[in-house]
Amino acid sequence: MKHPVLSHTFQFRVRYSETDQMQTVYNSRVLEWFEVGRTELSRALGIPYAEWERRGIFMPLVEARVFFRGRARYDDLLEMTVTMRAEGRVRLVFENRIVQADGSGPVADGYTVHAMLSMETRKPVRTPDWVLELLNKGL
Repeated sequence: MKHPVLSHTFQFRVRYSETDQMQTVYNSRVLEWFEVGRTELSRALGIPYAEWERRGIFMPLVEARVFFRGRARYDDLLEMTVTMRAEGRVRLVFENRIVQADGSGPVADGYTVHAMLSMETRKPVRTPDWVLELLNKGL
């Protein structure tokens, strides 16, 4: 059975502080951008990440993978598409694709996997019904 997914696309610019001596985006910044993607997807759903915590859910990172596909420099306009899906009973997977907004090529893609933990017990919890409803409803 295929898991339902939600996707969101948005644009952002490369900041000067995100580049290295070679005038290219520093490699670790891509994982930070993936975090921005998760945040923007949650916000687009009407449930900012702070609301997840108010509802008692933490989402620690348990796995990450990044593929570097091209170059990005200071002030480039980039476009990210982030897709969320449930995996198993306690995990969410966020797949990310970052491209040059002008269509000149890919920059990076990859994914992060997050467990859902109860803030109270710090133990894994099943995907809450409200998250499953979001996934089933779609964006």
